[in-house]
Amino acid sequence: MAKYSFLRKCLPLTVLLRAAIGTTPTVAKSEPTAINNIQTQQAAPKLQMQVFNLPFWIPLISVTVFILLLAPHMGWIGGLIAIGEREVGIVTKKFSSKSLLAGRLIALNGEAGLQADTLPPGWHFGYFPWQYSIQKAPVVVIPQDEIGLIVANDGAAIPPQRILGKVVKSDNFQNARKFFTNGGEKGRQLTVLTTGTYRINTALFEVITSKNAASHDMTPAQLKVCTVKRDRVGIVTTLDGVPIEEGEIAGAVISGHDNFQNAQTFMDRGGRRGLQEQVILSGSWNLNPWFIRMESVPMTEIPIGYVGVVISYVGKSHDDVSGESFTHGNLVNKGDKGVWIEPLHTGKHPLNTEIMKVELVPTTNIVLNFTSRFKGEHGYDASLNALKLLAVDGFTFDLEVFQIIHVGATDAPKVISRLGSMQNLVDQVLRPIVANYFRNSAQEYTILDFLIARSERQTEAADHVLQALRTYDVQAVDTLIGLISPPPELMQTLTDRKIAEEQEKTYVTQRIAQTQRQELVRETALADIQKEVVTAEEGVKIAKLHAAAAVGQANGEAESIRLTGDAKADAYKAGVNALGSQAYTALQLMQVIGDRQVRVVPDVAVSGTNGGGLLDAMMGMMVWNQTPSVTENGKISIGAIAKGQIVDDSQTP
Repeated sequence: MAKYSFLRKCLPLTVLLRAAIGTTPTVAKSEPTAINNIQTQQAAPKLQMQVFNLPFWIPLISVTVFILLLAPHMGWIGGLIAIGEREVGIVTKKFSSKSLLAGRLIALNGEAGLQADTLPPGWHFGYFPWQYSIQKAPVVVIPQDEIGLIVANDGAAIPPQRILGKVVKSDNFQNARKFFTNGGEKGRQLTVLTTGTYRINTALFEVITSKNAASHDMTPAQLKVCTVKRDRVGIVTTLDGVPIEEGEIAGAVISGHDNFQNAQTFMDRGGRRGLQEQVILSGSWNLNPWFIRMESVPMTEIPIGYVGVVISYVGKSHDDVSGESFTHGNLVNKGDKGVWIEPLHTGKHPLNTEIMKVELVPTTNIVLNFTSRFKGEHGYDASLNALKLLAVDGFTFDLEVFQIIHVGATDAPKVISRLGSMQNLVDQVLRPIVANYFRNSAQEYTILDFLIARSERQTEAADHVLQALRTYDVQAVDTLIGLISPPPELMQTLTDRKIAEEQEKTYVTQRIAQTQRQELVRETALADIQKEVVTAEEGVKIAKLHAAAAVGQANGEAESIRLTGDAKADAYKAGVNALGSQAYTALQLMQVIGDRQVRVVPDVAVSGTNGGGLLDAMMGMMVWNQTPSVTENGKISIGAIAKGQIVDDSQTP
C-alpha cells in the first residue's frame, strides 16, 4: 500500500514534468521587425539543433534534480487530492466571495466553510491548499446485528410537535445535498442505518454506533437489533407522534409501518405518541431507540382447566351483547372496550397486558375450605375460616364447611362482568351466603342436632346454596360439613353420656352373652347325654320287646304247663280210677325216688348214747362236707341230696 501511495503521488509530478519539457519556452513580446523575424526564424532551427545535440546525460540529470527538488510540492501546487478506497474526503473551503446564511453550518453553493459534497475515492485536482482543507475520514461501518443512529448538525429546524427529524431521500445520509434540498431537519433523525458500509459526511452527520455509544449517554445494548423470543411479546411505547386522544390510554393500530421499522409511515398515517395497542411478535427488528421503547414480556398463558376472560381498556365504544336476560354487567365483542364475551381457551396468547387484563377462571370443580387447618392451591379460600355459630340452646361452636363450586366456560365472562374476579366471587358472594345460612340454621337447632343429624343439616345447606349461587351463574356442586367443635364442657357431658350408653350396651350385650352361654351349656349337656337318652330310649324299646317276648314265652309256657297239667290230671284221674288213690300215689312216689335217686337213709345218723352221739354227728358232717357232692360218674351223692342239691341227670355232662 505504501508503494502504491508513493506512485500515486509521483505520477502527477511526472505528468507535469513531461508537459514542461515538451513545451517551448515563451519569449518576451516586443514589436517585431522584419530583421528580427528573419533572425529569429534562422536562429530557431539552430537552437533546436543545439538542444537535441546535447549529451543524453544532461537531460537525465536535469530531470532527476527537478524531481528531487520540486516533485514533493508539485501535487500541492496543482491541488491534487488522493482519496483511498475506504475513505471519505470532507472539504472545507477557506474563503469565498459568498458567505453562509446565519444559522447554517454546511455550504451548498460554494460558500466558505464545510461543504456538503464529499470527495469519493480517487484523484481530485484543483483543491489548492491555500483555498481548501481536505479531511480524510474513514467510511462508517455498521456491524452485523446492530444499527446506527444519526444526528444531523445542520438542516431545517424540527417542528415543536416532534422530537425527531423526518425521513428524507438522501441515499442513507450519503448525499448531503439531497438531504438539504429535500428538507432534511437538524437533530436526531427518525431513520436508522442498518448493517453495512456508508460514505457519510461525518462533519454534517454524526453517526452513533455501539463503539461510541457511551460518549452519547447510551449503552451498546441500545444499538443492537431488537429481538423478541418465540414465547414472548414486545409491548411498544413510541416517543414521537401525535398525542393520544383524550380518554384513551394507548394509540390505535396503524398499518403499513412494518412493526415500527418504517417510522416515517407510522408518523405520516397519524401514529400516536405513547403506549401502543399493537404488539411486536417474535423476530428481529431494526428499531430506533429514540423512537421506540419496547418491553419484552411473556405471552399470556391459559393453563389446562381454565379459561381467560379478557377485560380490554381500549377499543371501540363498548356495545353490550350480553342480551336482555343478563342485567348485571356488559359483555362486548372481541376487540371492543370492556369484558369480551368470548373467553380465551387453553394455550399461549400474544396479548398486550398493558391495555388488557386477563382473569383466569377455573372450569374444573374447586373446593373452598372454610377452615384454617388447610387451604386449596388456588388460593381463593386464603381468608376463609371455620364458622363460629350460636346454637338455639345457647352454646357456641365452630363449624367447618367445604363448598364445591363450578363455573362453566360460557358463564365465566358473566361472572367476571358481574363481580370483577373469582376472588370477589368468593369474598362478596359465596362467603356471605354460606355463613349466613349456617348462622340462621344454628338458631333453629341445637348442637346435638348438628352432631347427631349432620347429614340432614348438610342436605339442607346444599339445597340452599345451590339455589342462591344459581342467580350468579355459578353451579354449587355440593356443600359438606366438616369438623364440629362444641364447647369442652358440653363435649365432656356428651362423652360421659356416650360412655354410659356404651356401658349399657355393653351390659346388655354381656347379659345376652351370658344367656346365650347358658343356652350353649344346656345344649352342650343335652348333646352330651343325647347318646344315653337315645340308648335309654332304645333300651326301653328293647325291654318292651323283651317283656313282650317274655310274656309271650310265659304265656306259651303257662299254656304248655296247663296242657301238661291237664294231661297229667287226666292221667292221674285215669291212674286213680285204675289203681285207687293210695296205690297210685305210692307208685308215683317210688317213681320219683327212683328217677331222682333220692337217698332214703341219711348219711349221718346221730344217736344219743352217752353224749357221744352229738360229737359223732359233727364229725360225720365235716366228712360229709368234704365229700364231693357229685360222684365221678355224674350221679348225685347222698350228701348233695341231704344238702338239698338235687341235680337233674339230664343237665349233667
